[in-house]
Amino acid sequence: MKSEEDEYNFVFKVVLIGESGVGKTNLLSRFTRNEFNHDSRTTIGVEFSTRTLTLDGHLVKAQIWDTAGLERYRAITSAYYRGAVGALLVYDITKHQSYESVDRWLKELYDHADASILVMLVGNKCDLANESREVPVEEAKMYAGSNGLSFMETSALDSTNVEPAFETILREIYKRVLKSKGEAPKENIVVLSNDTSTTQGQDAETKKACCRNI
Repeated sequence: MKSEEDEYNFVFKVVLIGESGVGKTNLLSRFTRNEFNHDSRTTIGVEFSTRTLTLDGHLVKAQIWDTAGLERYRAITSAYYRGAVGALLVYDITKHQSYESVDRWLKELYDHADASILVMLVGNKCDLANESREVPVEEAKMYAGSNGLSFMETSALDSTNVEPAFETILREIYKRVLKSKGEAPKENIVVLSNDTSTTQGQDAETKKACCRNI
């Protein structure tokens, strides 16, 4: 018997990108498991987790891929951009250097992902805003607006805006799919009716690509 997790209508692949240490892994664990690890280690290559949400009566399975921020893992993670329909580009509001790298990450994303990918700029660690902020909210908002990105500040520590951030990007993807309803779905948007074979095949292919690059 299939569990509820297996019975979904849409599968959307979303990647988390940004410098090492900005909190991508804890954003993922907070969203998918409602957990936060104060001693989280540096991601090696790519980590993967899922969560199923209901949008307008449809079950949407979000495949969230947490990509390593360190330069030495970049060759591995580039293969994981393929098939992504959404991305959260994360920086640390207490480290302006992590914000300065946003341009480079955005370029890398557009170089490896579909040109129509939906992107949200996320300023993480807003729980430290009062004492340690280095990136002004308005500066980041202006950057996001000028580059066609949505924007939100989050805190994986106290859960601020974590749910809204992921749900916003997933709903934007969902609306795009519905808008194109009646047309053949794009290769990187998986539309399912209680059938996991397509997704499992994509997962296997992605893992093989990772192994080839190690």
